[in-house]
Amino acid sequence: MGAEVLSLEAGGPSVELDPLPRSTTSPIEKVYAFWLAGMSCDGCSISVTGASEPSVEDLLLGTIPGVPRVILYHPVLNSEAGEEFVYNFELAAQGRLDAPYVVIMEGSAVDDSLIKGNGYWVGLGARDGGNEDGRSVISVMEWVDRLAPGAAAMIAIGTCATWGGVPAAIGNPTGAMGLMDYLGKDYRSAFGLPVINIPGCAPVGDNFTEVVAMLLHFLQGTGPLPEFDALGRPAWQFRDTVHNRCVRGGYYEEGLFAKKYGDPECLVELGCWGPVVQCNIVERGALRHHGGCMNQGGICIGCTMPGFPDKFTPFYKEPPGATLSTPTSKNVGKIIRFLRNVSRVHQNRETHWDKVGDTPSGWALQRKGDPLFGRFADFFYRKLQYHQAVKPGRSLPVTQFRDGFEVANKKRDDAGGLEDAEGEMKWGYARRRAKLEREKQGFEA
Repeated sequence: MGAEVLSLEAGGPSVELDPLPRSTTSPIEKVYAFWLAGMSCDGCSISVTGASEPSVEDLLLGTIPGVPRVILYHPVLNSEAGEEFVYNFELAAQGRLDAPYVVIMEGSAVDDSLIKGNGYWVGLGARDGGNEDGRSVISVMEWVDRLAPGAAAMIAIGTCATWGGVPAAIGNPTGAMGLMDYLGKDYRSAFGLPVINIPGCAPVGDNFTEVVAMLLHFLQGTGPLPEFDALGRPAWQFRDTVHNRCVRGGYYEEGLFAKKYGDPECLVELGCWGPVVQCNIVERGALRHHGGCMNQGGICIGCTMPGFPDKFTPFYKEPPGATLSTPTSKNVGKIIRFLRNVSRVHQNRETHWDKVGDTPSGWALQRKGDPLFGRFADFFYRKLQYHQAVKPGRSLPVTQFRDGFEVANKKRDDAGGLEDAEGEMKWGYARRRAKLEREKQGFEA
């Protein structure tokens, strides 16, 4: 079958996509996944194993309809070890596999050119020769060099693999960098894909497995290529800022800021970078829709961003931009809070309570009537609310009963019955008891 070329916009120049030639009657049954660990704390692996939409188990067992089964080679999760484990990587590098493969990089890539003589920063496996024991460690970067050209996709998971992260902080000795920085701007996989980046320290596990499932659909030919932004991030996951989805965002709008950890208000003054950081952890949660930095009272330190960590330090200090935006928010927020409070007080009362000028709640002190300002505000509020709109009730001719009929409740309201009611007669129980008493007296008479 001839290679069909697809062209699409993916947050930048058009990318030529050359699907792997295969028989139209033989869909892909499996895809190999080779997990490489660079300068890593293994936090990304831990995060992914907790994913649920879909779960790693779903991908490995092939239980997702239309998605080929994933055969994963992970240095921690696999039961194989030593030469038996590395042999699978060798088969992939030599192009001897019977199905496509993807490479997943966790942890920073490193600059082996900084090493004088033989050596490595981080390795995987060994080969004969080189050292006193007759073996030499294979650098992880050598595996990247050999596997990248034939990979259907190169996926960087976590901020270390995407942008360099903590290992690439200023002053590091390894020349640590993101996978995209290592492979360069012109890299394309065997399917014509640039490096795919799923940042986070640690990333949301569901972000990763969701993208993998969608890529498998693409490799299978049963779905389109997911949308990625100009930096290779899943666009739908990293389009919005933390602040856009934050559970505390409304406090910022009203100019209310936390003074200490544990306060419910916006955390910007405590050092939160949420207004400028692209991340969906508040919306999606860290694990099974639970957790997430701001949800649990923590600040955002920008761990998904390319500038992390250097451009976000010192942590726990108010961001420079807040010097202007925070006072502006406080001043505007006072007006917003005042207007919203007027609306809240108005909407926090039944229309019946307005008529009788009282509230039947036994949980608070009774409010005997409205202050003059409250009645004034209510009057104009209703004017604005029903301007060029239909008021509730049967005020229009088409909604009225025929033959001049009207319900008793409306007749009583028009006669001012409840507005003139006193004491307990404002409430339904007392009126019903009074009715029963009248009927009893009439019956006895």
